[in-house]
Amino acid sequence: MVVAAPLFYITVTNVVTYALTLVCLIIELFAFVNCLTQRADAFQIVGRIPKGGWLAMTGAALLVTLLFGSVRSFLGLIAITVAAVYLLDLRPALRDAVDGQGSW
Repeated sequence: MVVAAPLFYITVTNVVTYALTLVCLIIELFAFVNCLTQRADAFQIVGRIPKGGWLAMTGAALLVTLLFGSVRSFLGLIAITVAAVYLLDLRPALRDAVDGQGSW
């Protein structure tokens, strides 16, 4: 019975890591597709980084997660942070700029 405990621990760890990686891939894919479909002139209104820069960053984040497949690494944390910054900071500002409801 004592021998089965480490195997169960490894299985649970692998399932949780797989689930976190899948969630991160979905978030990063959504950020990349959303960035791809936005108008390029809205990026100039909102911030300093143009559309190509955000496409490169969100695409690289998606690629890093696909290649390394782990959120537990330092690069994986940077990748999900890039996608989160785009989705939580830039996406609402782009939506306001396109709709004309923003402060600019």
